[in-house]
Amino acid sequence: MVNGMLAAGKTLVAESGEKVKVAELFGSGGQGEVYRVTTPQGDRALKWYYPQLADARQRQILEGLIARGWSDDRFLWPTAIVLDPEGPKSGAPGFGYLMDVRPSRFQDLPALFRRDPSVSAATMRTLVTVALHTVEAYQSLHSKGIAYRDINWGNIFFDPRTGDVLVCDNDNAVVEGESAAVAGTMDFMAPELVRRDKGAQPGTQTDLHSLAVLLFLLLMNDHPFNGAQALQIRCMDEAAKRRLYGTDPVFIYDPSDARNRPVPDEQPTVVATWGALPKILRDFFVQTFTDGVRTPVKRVRETQWRKALSQVLDAITQCGSCGKQNLTQPDGAAPDCWKCGRTLVLPPRLELVTGTGTSRTRRGIRLAPSARVYAHHLVEDPDRHDFRAVVGEVTEHPQNRGRFGLTNHTKDVWTARKDDGTVRDVEPGRTIALRAGLLLEFGGGAEAEVRD
Repeated sequence: MVNGMLAAGKTLVAESGEKVKVAELFGSGGQGEVYRVTTPQGDRALKWYYPQLADARQRQILEGLIARGWSDDRFLWPTAIVLDPEGPKSGAPGFGYLMDVRPSRFQDLPALFRRDPSVSAATMRTLVTVALHTVEAYQSLHSKGIAYRDINWGNIFFDPRTGDVLVCDNDNAVVEGESAAVAGTMDFMAPELVRRDKGAQPGTQTDLHSLAVLLFLLLMNDHPFNGAQALQIRCMDEAAKRRLYGTDPVFIYDPSDARNRPVPDEQPTVVATWGALPKILRDFFVQTFTDGVRTPVKRVRETQWRKALSQVLDAITQCGSCGKQNLTQPDGAAPDCWKCGRTLVLPPRLELVTGTGTSRTRRGIRLAPSARVYAHHLVEDPDRHDFRAVVGEVTEHPQNRGRFGLTNHTKDVWTARKDDGTVRDVEPGRTIALRAGLLLEFGGGAEAEVRD
């Protein structure tokens, strides 16, 4: 029986000479089909290109990616080129590439918008974590001088319980300045690419626009240019998309152009979500989709998104009345709960200082029940945020309900200085009561103070 282009049971050959046997069709996309295959090392995924796309340039790109030997666990990176030893009847052999199979815990982002039961575990904290991990993943590519070129919601998957991400379809990532067959997905493409401006090429600068669109969709549940003007379009054909995303792109919350505002009766979720978004994120979206549209170098960079999302994540506050999670402005006043409308009661903050000399970094963590301090909090510029490396956790006193402390989950001894001047050690596994004015030394130059 034939599964798409390849028959189940068909034997292919990797360039190394290893045999690859086709098992079943996983699915198809714009460039080809993906199959589960068996190899001497176990099951793998095989992306097999449509004949018209299996050209010399795509093979050259794959060879370059495979030679890099990318080992980042956030990417399903190409590992080997696979050929059909028989070849199609035309005599020109097709090809594809092997990659790891995507684990079942990872779901696609469109599942959020479908309200799929598979993502029901995703909380507001999870979504911000997904956004943060997404930024860090693409930042890691860009730091190596590689442009992804086709950032869109179909190429990234997430774990609705942990917020971990997995980037797929990495076969169009190329070294900055080099050409590739794919320029992007129009809804996510930078306006200069949609307009086909002279000299405009996909690269890390256009990736920044695509990344911001993806973050907006993730946090706002809609596209940044889909407001009143989009709703007036009767046929969303290519010409309409080029106007909406290229020749006349108007951000739905452009402060100086209200033509494309969301329609409240048609887009109530967008209106409500924008109002609940912290100012630090709203300002970055405005910058990227106004100044950044006109002047690409003004787009918000990954480092800026990373810092802002991390700060917002540490400031998430649960409403004491309805129990819903709220995004709050770091260092800002208590907002009203997006769900019940009551003013939130903000928990105390742990003001952390890391680094040495004049380059010390300051950040705050809301000390809500079960809040955690992670290893990445204690270093000035972590490579990535790891939410498995727990340093400390806010725990409730077992006998005195309503009294909370910070439990040491490390193997090191902390030093605590109370507001009365007394000093004590906080040994591994022990807890120090949380009171305003408490000073903590975690070691390595990391210090903190509890503030109301």
